[in-house]
Amino acid sequence: MMNTMGFLGIQYEFRWSVLWEAPYGQWLLEGIGMTLSLAAVGWLVACGLGLFFGALRTVPVRPLRALAAGYVEFFRNVPLLVWLFFWYFGVPQVLPPAAQAWINARGVECWAAVTGLSVYHGARLAEVIRAGIQAVPSTQLEAALATGLSMSQAYRHVLVPIALRLVIPPATSEALNLLKNSSLALTIGVGELTFMTRQIESYTARGFEAITAGTLLYLLLCLMVAGLMGRLERRVAIPGLIARVGRAEH
Repeated sequence: MMNTMGFLGIQYEFRWSVLWEAPYGQWLLEGIGMTLSLAAVGWLVACGLGLFFGALRTVPVRPLRALAAGYVEFFRNVPLLVWLFFWYFGVPQVLPPAAQAWINARGVECWAAVTGLSVYHGARLAEVIRAGIQAVPSTQLEAALATGLSMSQAYRHVLVPIALRLVIPPATSEALNLLKNSSLALTIGVGELTFMTRQIESYTARGFEAITAGTLLYLLLCLMVAGLMGRLERRVAIPGLIARVGRAEH
């Protein structure tokens, strides 16, 4: 407990101990767990979507490029919050009653949050993958085709593996954005970290302590993710090619 006089002459009594009193400490832990779950599942799905549509954006078949471009432009140019509302309030209404009952019984808010995060960041990640593939020297593709590989095999065994090693730095930024954007899930009732800090504030009237705790926890989580991705980047970096990706993305 601590008393302080602010520059406006308003006295405030800090009670940091409220953060680990029952049940508030447990709420914070539950919020961290939900945030990590949303981010992990959303990131895995986003990576799959980004890899698929990012590769399609570079193939020589125009209809496939158009399909991938349509996905990217459609999902990345609509605010994430709108997508969360769309999947939570809109989509369940057009499902058959049996499907509505099934999804409501299994936490429609979590499914909506994961879907919204996945399609939005998948579209953004597709552009990162596209830049990475286009940064690979064209001689790599020519050499792969010269050995007898088909175009799809050249993508699968040569271009995409190299591109994935090149795009780790921008992909790290996208992973951090997804982790932070998971806080928007509170708007549809998901009990993630921001939701729990707001709940603690409502029950205790300790807004400064609760929001400060949430801020520091997000900072810690993001630093952990950045550290892990940084280690991965150093292990798989290809000397002389990272700068090429940077130019391709601008």
